[in-house]
Amino acid sequence: MTAVAENKPAYDGKVLDLTGKSGARAFKNTLATVLIVLAFAVAMIPLLWILFTVVSKGYHLLLSADWWSQSQRGITVRRAGGGAYHAIMGTLIMALITAVIAVPIAILGAVYLVEYGKGTRAAKAVSFMIDILTGVPSIVAALFVYAVWITVFGFNRVGFAVSLSLVLLMLPVVLRSTEEMLKLVPDELREASYALGVPKWKTILKVVVPTAFGGIITGVMLGLARVMGETAPLLILVGYSKNINLNPFDGFMGALPTMINQDRTELALPNAADRVWAAALTLILLVLALNLLARLVARFSTIKSK
Repeated sequence: MTAVAENKPAYDGKVLDLTGKSGARAFKNTLATVLIVLAFAVAMIPLLWILFTVVSKGYHLLLSADWWSQSQRGITVRRAGGGAYHAIMGTLIMALITAVIAVPIAILGAVYLVEYGKGTRAAKAVSFMIDILTGVPSIVAALFVYAVWITVFGFNRVGFAVSLSLVLLMLPVVLRSTEEMLKLVPDELREASYALGVPKWKTILKVVVPTAFGGIITGVMLGLARVMGETAPLLILVGYSKNINLNPFDGFMGALPTMINQDRTELALPNAADRVWAAALTLILLVLALNLLARLVARFSTIKSK
């Protein structure tokens, strides 16, 4: 008996070959591989189709410097010209305010659920409310803020009110993703820190959160992508302005979703259609740029093993 055969298990004096594949197993493996590849291709087709359509119809306006530096003031649906500076800045300002409010609350909530509140009634209540917020439509969040901000307190329709409604949409996305990332941090890291006499709060701040920082940033970007394209809060809580307004507490503001909505009813007009596609492409590029920036920050901020 050869050396190879000696290492194989024997049954009733016969050597069993466990390395080969039967015809049925090979067929099932090939079939599963083909089905997975086909499923991936089917999922990619609409994505590539949308990207190709938006890029091919909207790229030419983005090549002009006026698109990035001018507003639509004085530009009618039939006229060419103008830019999207007012809408770009409005979108970024409202998204920034949303992130400033939602991200700290979400991270602190996730830390509580993972590190402090395991099995407690308070943690179950927080988790239940987050599950409810996850399924809340954007128009419901906008109407809630409208009822409180405008009806109860009597404030005007402004960009800050939009940010408040977007917080309700961004909060569950960031909290859930942060919670899952914190759960992936090995308990050995926590135990090693505790063994050195480091307090729990400092262990969380210096070890747990930095270790999960890359995943947390990804969750924040998912949340921003979720809210930057919302239209219902913009239509309800702030009017669209073609002028440049960088103050979220005073007057109407432009935003890319409402800029698209402004001209969508005039798609039969070439100039209006060009602005719609260009604004849509600009929004996609903004989200892409923020994701790349976040990836870069996370790459240089995560704890690296030596």
